[in-house]
Amino acid sequence: MAVGSMSCVQLGLALSAHLLNQLGPLGIAGLRLAWAGVLLLILVRPRPRDFTGKDLLACTALGVVTAGLMTLFMLAIARIPLGTASALEFLGPLTVSVLGPGGGRGRWAVLAAAGVVLLTRPWNGGIDPAGLGFALGAAACWGIYILLTQHVGDRVTGLSGLAVSIPVAAIVTLPATFSSGLHALTWPLLAVMLALAALHPVLPFSLEFLALRRLTASAFGTLMSLEPAIALLAGLLILGQIPGAAAAAGVLFVVAAGIGATRAGARTPQPHDRGVNPPNGGGVTAAGELVR
Repeated sequence: MAVGSMSCVQLGLALSAHLLNQLGPLGIAGLRLAWAGVLLLILVRPRPRDFTGKDLLACTALGVVTAGLMTLFMLAIARIPLGTASALEFLGPLTVSVLGPGGGRGRWAVLAAAGVVLLTRPWNGGIDPAGLGFALGAAACWGIYILLTQHVGDRVTGLSGLAVSIPVAAIVTLPATFSSGLHALTWPLLAVMLALAALHPVLPFSLEFLALRRLTASAFGTLMSLEPAIALLAGLLILGQIPGAAAAAGVLFVVAAGIGATRAGARTPQPHDRGVNPPNGGGVTAAGELVR
């Protein structure tokens, strides 16, 4: 299920890239979040009485970060290959893992840094500077997203927190969506965006929720480390983006660093690794890392 989740994310992103000329990155991100918000509100139907004021504030903050994550990443893949953007974005959760509790993971940061150098090739200006900046911004948002998701997951049961945060993300992106100009939007395109919203983020988040009931945090985190490699494959098969030797090696370095950092920080499985949320204390992040 974890591999299915990552595959849905990258497939959705690769298919969205085909619409960049028609809707633009801001239009795609905004419409996908809008449809996802509608779908989650209908399917989950969160009840106001299940939230305290602090819970709603946390969900709102998570929604703002989610909007930044998805918008910045779409802006990135409009300028740089999908595999490169995903590898750079993965630096966010990798940083959370490296800086988290426990030792023995600092050396993996060096490997990740080597991967970034190979991806960006600063010696010959081999990457679009704006695309690099957007991808690193998405990485920062993903790191914060992990920490906020852990907090919301500890306080709100099931997918109710998600059903609040995603509509907030849609509202946040609304001005940028309309300012991007949706002159090419048609009813068939709206239907396509509905399907893409179901493919990502609705379906992947649901699969992650089910996967975390069956996997330890370490195992799930290790699987998430494979996402840049899946993105490289999706970019090759769907978008025809053939990576150079340096870029392919850079993605492999980042993947290896993610796997190594997660394994170095492995913990004994806790009850909430099987889908039980503790009332206080630890929780499981969206990337499967156990944080306290």
